[in-house]
Amino acid sequence: MARPRNVATQAPSPVKTSTSERLTRALAFLRLTTQPVQQTALLEYLSQLLRWNKTYNLTAIRDPDQALVQHIFDSLSLVTPVSRALALQPTESPTIVDVGSGGGLPGVILAIMLPQVHVTCVDAVEKKAMFVRQMAGVLALPNLSAQHARIETLEPLESSLVTSRAFASLQDFAQLSGRHVRAGGNLVAMKGKEPTEELTALQAHTTWFAQTIEPLTVPELEGQRCLVWMQRKGTT
Repeated sequence: MARPRNVATQAPSPVKTSTSERLTRALAFLRLTTQPVQQTALLEYLSQLLRWNKTYNLTAIRDPDQALVQHIFDSLSLVTPVSRALALQPTESPTIVDVGSGGGLPGVILAIMLPQVHVTCVDAVEKKAMFVRQMAGVLALPNLSAQHARIETLEPLESSLVTSRAFASLQDFAQLSGRHVRAGGNLVAMKGKEPTEELTALQAHTTWFAQTIEPLTVPELEGQRCLVWMQRKGTT
């Protein structure tokens, strides 16, 4: 009688978690409450960013999984701190200016998540500002706008909050963008690990100081992230 052949047993292939499921988990991790239309907008924005990127080179990240984490989740980690800061400011019409926004990061994400806040994305590259304008229409975001300009050439925007993500050193950010912050407002820069040398230069060479260094935890991201909250010297 023939002996039975040894049949190799293969482990079942792992079921890949969908982008939608990963987004839902990330939102829960960050304790962000959303409406279905907001989750749909976040996913559509990611899809549009990746599609436009093939032609317009909006970001160096082209892998969808990496873009989900390093762009969408990364930007979502700002929502709670930004909401908290805006709530402390005495204005019924809060505004955010996102400097060096590129393809709208974090500006578009903030506009999706904070519909009561008007967000202006500013970038020196015309095609990137054009993309953000397109997103304002595609995603039905009346609170989102974009300007193609260098931030230092614009008239003061009197914004509640001026933010940046991988735009410049703290010193350059403050010197170029500080005049767009209204009285009582903040500059806030997203950084990797705490930028010790940049903090020293900020204190020594500008009229701004770092009020708080706030650590951030980004879902599915192992790298360090923090927010540097800045105020004008002489304010409390």
